[in-house]
Amino acid sequence: MLEKITQIFKIKELRNKIFFVLAMLGVFRLASHIPIPAVDVEGLKNFFEGNQIFGLLNMFSGGGMDNFSLVALGVGPYITASIIMQLLTMIVPALERLQKEDGEAGRKKINQITRLLTVPLAGLQSYALIALLQRSGVQVLTDTSAWGVATTIITVTAGTVFLMWIGEMITEKGIGNGISLIIFAGIVSAIPKAIQQTVLNFDSSKVIDIVVFSVVAVVVIAAIVFITEGQRNIPISYARRVRGNKMYGGTSSHLPLRVNQAGVIPIIFAMSIMIAPGMVANFLVNVNNPTVAKIAQTIADLFQNELFYGVLYFALVVFFTYFYTSVTFDPKKIAENVQKNGGFIPGIRPGRPTAEYLHRTINRITLTGATFLGLVAVLPFILKIFINMPSLIIGGTGILIVVSVVIETVRQIEAQLVMRDYESFY
Repeated sequence: MLEKITQIFKIKELRNKIFFVLAMLGVFRLASHIPIPAVDVEGLKNFFEGNQIFGLLNMFSGGGMDNFSLVALGVGPYITASIIMQLLTMIVPALERLQKEDGEAGRKKINQITRLLTVPLAGLQSYALIALLQRSGVQVLTDTSAWGVATTIITVTAGTVFLMWIGEMITEKGIGNGISLIIFAGIVSAIPKAIQQTVLNFDSSKVIDIVVFSVVAVVVIAAIVFITEGQRNIPISYARRVRGNKMYGGTSSHLPLRVNQAGVIPIIFAMSIMIAPGMVANFLVNVNNPTVAKIAQTIADLFQNELFYGVLYFALVVFFTYFYTSVTFDPKKIAENVQKNGGFIPGIRPGRPTAEYLHRTINRITLTGATFLGLVAVLPFILKIFINMPSLIIGGTGILIVVSVVIETVRQIEAQLVMRDYESFY
């Protein structure tokens, strides 16, 4: 490990890339502490601490929402736009052709559409957030005139676009995914505050809870690494082919199928679905129509029920894991590619039988990955049954994202080192 760190700092280009990424994350954290003028910061903090739905939104904005900072929405609108575009590519034939047939150029066009879609979504979400908080009894803005609200919406939208730009610049450096690193920085930034609160409010009667939490945290991190790195290798053999006086093929390889093929995307999808009903219900609680207000209050209370929230969250994570895996992994296409290259799975006929075999295998593997993701997502609800330490619990979702981002970033840094370490090839 020390040898690799030394190698990183010996290579000027790689060292500069890492420093650039750290500087951009520093800019993001600075922006998250700059509140928009005329905002009731204390009232917002108290509200977010007592509401689990908005608390989850605040975590993903990097703590920029509880003080309504310049980057209050974080990269949420960009993630929403990405989800919408991924769903549209399955429905709209033109977008599907653009993604599959046009290659890199098509992906660039889809990315450009995603960026453009982010702007109106950020504007709508910022207005909805202001209106929702005011309906919930929180006086967000001291200046509620049309000009004051419009200025706030424009500022928050610009902050989201600024973060999107920072994320793409980080991605271009090849040191991790920029959007993931921004979410990672926002989650990790909550750790020092949680530790500080635990130390200041230390109670000797909670020593056992602290020990239990520490052990659980280590076990969960180890399990996340194990599942994230876990894969099943499907053996692929290539038949021998004679061309002229030379013989090709006759080699063996493997097709890696990851246990967690979908990564953290299912949790983000599920979180987006879980947040929407509660937000809309809170928005409609104070309407003049008694029937609508009563229904909205019932839904709001239902989503504040931890048992209902946890069960539904788990089910949605499992569903979206299968959904996203089916979108990104096409057994039929893989079987065709293997057959075109003269390959086959030992004991399985090429073509349709191979596609069916891959489909069955990926479904069985995904069951383990989906169940694990669901358990990680509802981990805070499980821990609350045994220990009472809300200040330390970042959440299973947060831990999963942090560990996954660290693993992916380390892989990309190692890939950069391998490209420059020519001696290792001899």
